[in-house]
Amino acid sequence: MTEKTSRASGDEGVPHVGPVGAPVVLGNEPGSFAWSVLAKRHPALIQQVRDAFPYGLQQHEALDALLDEIGNGVVQPLAPADHDHERWAAWGQEHFGSSWYDAPFLWAESYFYRRLLSAVGYFDGGLWQGVDPFAPFKQAELRGDAVDEELQALDALASAPAEERATALLYASLWGNRADLGFRVSAGEPAVDDAAVSALVADDSATLWELLPAGRSAAVAVVADNAGRELIPDLVLIDHLLERGHAERVVLHVKPYPYYVSDAMTADVVDCLRRLTEAPGEAGRIGGRLWKAMAAGSLEARTHPFFCAPLPYEEMPEDLRKGFADAALTILKGDLNYRRLVGDRLWHPTVPFAERTAYFPGPVAALRTLKSDVIVGLEQGTLDALERSGAVWRTSGTHALIQLRP
Repeated sequence: MTEKTSRASGDEGVPHVGPVGAPVVLGNEPGSFAWSVLAKRHPALIQQVRDAFPYGLQQHEALDALLDEIGNGVVQPLAPADHDHERWAAWGQEHFGSSWYDAPFLWAESYFYRRLLSAVGYFDGGLWQGVDPFAPFKQAELRGDAVDEELQALDALASAPAEERATALLYASLWGNRADLGFRVSAGEPAVDDAAVSALVADDSATLWELLPAGRSAAVAVVADNAGRELIPDLVLIDHLLERGHAERVVLHVKPYPYYVSDAMTADVVDCLRRLTEAPGEAGRIGGRLWKAMAAGSLEARTHPFFCAPLPYEEMPEDLRKGFADAALTILKGDLNYRRLVGDRLWHPTVPFAERTAYFPGPVAALRTLKSDVIVGLEQGTLDALERSGAVWRTSGTHALIQLRP
């Protein structure tokens, strides 16, 4: 059974939360992960954004108002003049006037970032129009020494056996900003570190490579998550798919505007490509190949308003559905994409991944480090061992998964 939906703006569904087998994740349980995001992470982020730019009085007052609304008020709609007011009015009709904590967590998180952009004038016609409020954080990470070390590791990986190299690059893309766990290549060391393997709660990587044998004229879709240090290993994996013939063409889907602090936009793809092309050795060669692939069309960056919508992928519009249907495999990166893929509900962890993704229009894989409560597709024995460990394994980012539905 799926959620009932209606249509707004002609292309996207409006979720009406109802009982479909598992409770929707809310933020109204003190001490829960969702509650901590709303009560602690979002206020801290408002302060970080405030400090990162010399905003004027108007922006500071709007940020103060948003902070007070989250902590003490009720959810307010966008201004009638906002370009996407009608869309958000439909999506939020059940939540405006209520506490932020009583709204579905997926909706509240998404709406917070949309309101933050309004507060700093991102969509207005003024001085701050189009200025990414998260750009300083992304750029600082991209310039960091850790990126230099990870790019240097590609030199040794280039001479590793093809299968070993493919596995290492897949793990590096999975772990993102913990890419040091994905591959540590030096004399006498394996390409894939044992720690990266043991921290996986599910691993369908073998099936992934079976779907993409070398020499197949396949198109692959990659839905990006974070920019900076996490996007670079995604681009390196894409280069491997193209260079080794696992894909003839790759479509990289990114966000249309700033979202969830570090989510990747087109500008972030360009920044990462420049970082690669300016690096010495194998990293520079990879960057050069990707730059040419963009020009030739074998690598294409795309975006869509749906990627910043507070909706599950089950409600994707038809044009996006068709694009995914044409791909031999769609790879969804990161925690938010996972929540949208399986539904942001408190499923029992053993609910099959294939069951929760049966609606998806083609083969789909999720590469995700665990940073929220939602998870499906675990074996009972794996779940028992995780629960016995006493670790905060669902939300700490110390565990990861590769799940695939052919």
